[in-house]
Amino acid sequence: MPPDLAHTIAVVLAGGLGTRIKALLPNLPKPMAPVNHKPFLAWILDYLQRQGIQRAILSTGYLAEVIDLFVQNTYHSTPNFSVTCVPELQPLGTAGGFFQATQVSKLTPPHWLVLNGDSLVVTDYDILASYLQDKSIDGVILGVSVPDAARYGSLVCDSKNILVKFAEKQAGVGVINAGVYLLRHYLLEKFPKTQPLSFEYDVFPSLLEQGARLQVHGVTAPFLDIGTPETLAQAERFIQTYF
Repeated sequence: MPPDLAHTIAVVLAGGLGTRIKALLPNLPKPMAPVNHKPFLAWILDYLQRQGIQRAILSTGYLAEVIDLFVQNTYHSTPNFSVTCVPELQPLGTAGGFFQATQVSKLTPPHWLVLNGDSLVVTDYDILASYLQDKSIDGVILGVSVPDAARYGSLVCDSKNILVKFAEKQAGVGVINAGVYLLRHYLLEKFPKTQPLSFEYDVFPSLLEQGARLQVHGVTAPFLDIGTPETLAQAERFIQTYF
C-alpha cells in the first residue's frame, strides 16, 4: 500500500510579494487574488482536501494578516481539515518559509507535501506518495511538461527519472519544476542552516551533494501559475474548467 496522504501535512508557501501583479492587487497578497468568487488560495486548499490531506500550514509573509483573517473566518470549523498560519517576520525564501513552518508546528509527519500558494497542478498526489514505497527514495518532485519553459527552471534527470540538477530558464519544450514536493521528514535535518533559503538553489543542490535520491514524477497536466497579469487573467477559466 502506498503511504496515506491523510498522515501527510501540506505546507503552502504563501509569503511572496507578487511584484509582477501587485498593481492589480494593491491590498491583497498574491494567493488571495479573487478567482470565481473566492481567493485562489481557497481553490488550492479545496484541492488538497479532495486529495485526502487533513492538515495544511500556510507560510505567510506579505500582508500575512489578510490570509490569517481569511483562514479564521473560513476554516475554523471545517470537518477533518485543519488550516493554520505561520508568518515570516522577515523574508526567508521558499525553503526557509517551509522550514520555519515545520519547526513552529512541532509536528513530525512521515512526509511533508510542499506547494506554492500561487500555482496549481491538477493531478493526483497519491502517485507521488506511491514512490515512497521504495525506501531508497528520499523525496519526490512533481514535474510538468510545458510547451515553453522560458519562465521556469527545467529538471534534468537520469534514466530512472532521479533528479540530477536544475537547469536554468530556457525557451522551448521542457519538464519544469512545478513547485510541488513530497519530502520525507528526516530530510529536514539535512537542510542548509542559512537564511534566506531557496529549494532550487540551496536545498536540492545540497541534498544531492549529500547523496539524496529525489524522484521526478513528470506529468502532462493542467497547470496554472498566477504570477503574471497574463496568467492571472486565465485563472477564472482554469478554475471553471477543472473544478
